[in-house]
Formats: sequence, C-alpha cells, structure tokens
Amino acid sequence: MFSSVLIANRGEIAVRIIRTLRALGVRAVAVHSDADRDARHVREADLAVRLPRGYLDIDAIVEAARVGGAEAVHPGYGFLAENAEFAQRCAAESLVFVGPPAGAIEAMGDKIRAKETVARAGVPVVPGGAEPHDDLAEVAGRIGFPVLIKPSAGGGGKGMLRVESADGLAAAVESARRTATAAFGDGTLLIERFVDRPRHIEIQIMADGHGNVVHLGERECSLQRRHQKIVEEAPSPLLDDETRARMGAAAVRAARSVGYVGAGTVEFIVPGSRPGDFFFMEMNTRLQVEHPVTEMVTGLDLVELQLRIAAGELLPFGQDEVRLRGHAVEARVYAEDPARDFLPTGGRILALREPAGEGVRFDSGLSGGTAVGSDYDPMLAKAVAWAPDRAGALAALGRALASTVILGVTTNIGFLRALLADPEVAAGRLDTGLVERRLGDLVSGEVPDEVLAAAALVFHAGPHGRGRATDDPWDVADGWRVGEPAWTVHRLGVPVRVRGAAGDAEIEVNERSLGRARLEWTGTDEVAVTLGGVTRRYAVARNRDTVWLGEGGRAWPVTRHDPGDPTDRQGGALAGDGVVRSPMPGTVLLVKAAEGDRVTAGQPLVVVEAMKMEHTLTAPADGVLAELRARPGQTVELDAVVARVTPCE
Repeated sequence: MFSSVLIANRGEIAVRIIRTLRALGVRAVAVHSDADRDARHVREADLAVRLPRGYLDIDAIVEAARVGGAEAVHPGYGFLAENAEFAQRCAAESLVFVGPPAGAIEAMGDKIRAKETVARAGVPVVPGGAEPHDDLAEVAGRIGFPVLIKPSAGGGGKGMLRVESADGLAAAVESARRTATAAFGDGTLLIERFVDRPRHIEIQIMADGHGNVVHLGERECSLQRRHQKIVEEAPSPLLDDETRARMGAAAVRAARSVGYVGAGTVEFIVPGSRPGDFFFMEMNTRLQVEHPVTEMVTGLDLVELQLRIAAGELLPFGQDEVRLRGHAVEARVYAEDPARDFLPTGGRILALREPAGEGVRFDSGLSGGTAVGSDYDPMLAKAVAWAPDRAGALAALGRALASTVILGVTTNIGFLRALLADPEVAAGRLDTGLVERRLGDLVSGEVPDEVLAAAALVFHAGPHGRGRATDDPWDVADGWRVGEPAWTVHRLGVPVRVRGAAGDAEIEVNERSLGRARLEWTGTDEVAVTLGGVTRRYAVARNRDTVWLGEGGRAWPVTRHDPGDPTDRQGGALAGDGVVRSPMPGTVLLVKAAEGDRVTAGQPLVVVEAMKMEHTLTAPADGVLAELRARPGQTVELDAVVARVTPCE
C-alpha cells in the first residue's frame, strides 16, 4: 500500500477519501483553490497545498504531489477524474493514477466511440447518430422525435436537452454545443432516440490489473432533475435476479472491451414498460457520487479497493462471493431552490447539524462558516440510509433529512423529503420524468404563517430574549406601536406585526390575527415558539437583517425591511416595471441585445451561467431596452438587476 496519496479534488469526496486513507494509515495530501483555503478537506488532511489557478491545473497538481511526497493521486470525481491527459501525465511523473488506464478513459470518455466499442462487444445501444459523421437533423428525422441531444465529451446531464420537434432542434443544438464547449472543452454532439418513461440503472464494476473483472450489483438512479441524479438506491426495485445477471454480464463485457482497471460504472437506460430490455448509455471511468449505496449493501469500501488495485493487488473476491444485503438509498443535498426551477443558490453556512444514527451516513464537506459560491457544483452533501428492506431505508432516510440543519444557504432538503414520501416513489414506480410530472405536489415557495410569526418574534426579542442588544432600532423588547414599519418577508412582501413582549405577544400576519404567541430560547441556536397552543422548535441563525429558521429539514430565510422597498420582488422580471433580475448567482455568459433596442416579450436578453448551467433572461414585455447592466464575464448576485425594459404604452 502507498504511504502517501494526493487527492486532486475538494468538498465531500475529498473528505470521504481522507477517511479511508486514515483508516489505512496512509498520509493524505490535499490541494485547494484560494476559495477553499479554509475548507473542511484542507483542515482534515495531513498536508494541504495551494493551487493558484484551481483544480484543473495539471502542472500545479503534479508539483503539489512532489511537494507532498505523494506516490499516487486519487482524482475523486469531476474535475480531472476522467481526463486522459492527466492520467498520462501522472504516469510520466512516476505517480500512480488511482483510476483506469488513459486508453480506457479515452475510449469511454467519448460517448460516440464508447457506443461503437461496446456494440462490438455485444452490448445493446440506443439508436441514434453522432457528429462529425452524421447530420443531427437527418438522424432526428430518421429515428423520430422526441430525441435527446448530448455532449460527446462529458456527462452529468450538462448540455443534455430533450427536443420535441424539428422546430426546436437548431436552438437546442446551439445551446448544447455552447454548454459542452464550456464544460468539457469539446462541442461535439450526439443524438439518441428518447426512451419513453425511461429508468436509469447502472452497474458498478471493479477490475484489477490481472484480468479479473466483477460487478457489484446495480443502482437505480431514475429520480432526476435537469437530467441530473438526486436520489439513488441499491438494489433497483425493478430488476429480477435474471435481468440483474444479464446486465451485470453486459457491464463486465463493456469493461473488458477497453482493458479496464479500477472502479467504473456502466450506465444503462431501461424502458419502464419492458424491464427485460436495456441499452448502454455511457461508462463513467471513475468513482460515482452514489457509490455509498453500493458500499452499504455489499459491505465493501470502494475507495480502499481502488487504492489496493492501483497498488497492484488482486481483487480479494470473485463474482460468486459478491452478496447484496438489505437496501440503501442516497439523497443528494444541493444548494439550490426547487421553487425556482432548481436554480443554484449561495451564501455562508450559519448553522449546521448533520444526521447520525444506526444505518445513517452523511458524506459532507461542510462546516460552520463555509462559503457556498457559484465556482463549483452546487452539491453540498449526501445523506444515505440502510435498512433490511426498501420501505425501511426510505423511512430512515426521511428521518435523517428531517434532522439535518443547514442554515444560511437555501437547499433542496424539504423537496427531497417530499419526494421520498411520494406514493409513486414508495411503490417503486420510478422513471426519469417523475420529478418533472410531480413537481407541483413536491415544491412550495410559500413561507408558512407560523414561520413568519416565529421570525418576527426572534427579531423582536433580540439575541436570546435579552431585549435590546445593539443600537439597531429593530432590536426592541417593548413591542411595536401602530404606524411603525412591519416585518416583511424578502421577495414575498408579507407584512407581519408583533404587539407586546416576545414572551407574550399578539401576532398579525398579512393583516390576519394569529392570536397570542410566546418565544423561548432553548439553546444557543434553537427557539421554541408557542402559537395557537402548539409549540414548534426551530433551529435559528441570524445574518444582519435576515433570520434563518429550520424545522424538519426545511429552512426559511426571513428578511426585515421597509415594505415599500421596490427591490422586494421575486427574481426575474417584475410585473409592470420592466426590471429583469438574475434568478441565481453566476456569471454573464452572453448579452443578446443592446441598450436602445426595441424588444418583444420573451425575447432573450442575457444568458447567465452558474455551475455549468445556463439560464436565459428574457424581456418581460414589448418595449425598449432602456438600461443594460450586464456584460460578458461579469459576476452577478441573486436578484441583481441586469436590465430594464420600458414597456410600450
């Protein structure tokens, strides 16, 4: 085994790799960008080396390995994990790359070449075509709409677009090519027949350098948003033993076809109405985000197996010795707002409580004070639960999410709890379009009245109910008087009034009385609020004029200000005033109009990109683009004004 390993990654996966290295007695060398200098993986490593130009700088990573005395480099996932040039460079520098050979990365990293390779090995593939040999429009006409457009050089759902008809094909190709170029440095695209009600099932394989290849069962990853996985489980509720064996054998053939070594995942699309059929989609030549569910049902540490294989050891078991025990489910916790079409969010972690308990695992790179920006993928953590059966695992994961507290950044935890409780999910009737169909039942952007009341009482009481603690005129303990400003919720404009002391107050929300209320601090970051005879406990954190309240995994930011403030509106265009705001923190990618242009309602004005995801801001009405505050490359914050259209009379 190696004595020192460099981790060429960040966040939760870097922390997770450090955990295995520590268990093996191997020295962990971390790297970090300037934005991550205080990150958790930096603190937990034995040594941390700064990367002045970020995690894609191969020269700097190789130099960091030399400085840290590392014998091997573990790339995690994302960044350089599937970069053949990086694997080759490691070999040239006498560093062991903890992953497959560069040739296997190249063969499977190009989706077009990968499909051709596995098809020759007898693995079924989805009908379609690819550039540069095929004309995408011609292929679409031949295989029929709807179709999927995908980048050839990468995955993760980035740049993947469903096209319903020929009318939308050109625009989809333009957008997909732009995203592919930005995310992967290669704008080559492929096109595939869209499979109705598809299920996304993948096989985990492990191969050593001595010709042994096994599969470790499957994971179902059909619950997705924006073509990206959010909930994964093992085993799949769809497959029977015979289909599982056939898919596993096909995955092993795919791995052997490129001389694979290490951990990899062969992804299949399965028609929900014909679970006996399956088609190869792609092979991920790295560890997967969802690997914990496989670890929990097999009892294996996949990172340890990766390291042992990279060190030249034989696989310690054969296919007949692989056993799946119980059921495991994973939910990805993202910094995003489900009520705003899952757009990325940002902020600083003000309060954090991670779930624990038997059968519960929480892979996280978070700590109190962590800044969450738009530089990296918005995934913050992974909550995982195991139980003897699927129903028990779903229930355990729901409880784990309910006990999770993340304040300071809007997350998808409340949405995940609703999704796990959905009857279709509970019954195992999954497909990749389920979230989109059920979204209205799973997402709510409203803040409950009792939460508004609790936030007002927190503001009203001051820190820990001690009365006025600062010179801030809002921190008063003797109640508000008629005619004074009312608390309002940021972007929703709901007035909340409090009369009396926080320990015995009269609450009014949106001019409707909620009756008597009482607030009690029960800890440094927890309050109990009694309203209408019902007591609720909230995690609480405050950041200037915003108080964050958390309950049951959900979190609500409530901001006080003058209710006449014209900026108190939902992101995007304001009704009637022509203002266009950025719906997420990010970078201006394109500006498609100029000041003084006449524009029509719905016309694209500005394209904002965050975490390799584009969002087009459009004109709210016919009129003149009177003001433009955006330029390519400019960083914008959530709800920043980027343009103003003067509507036609």
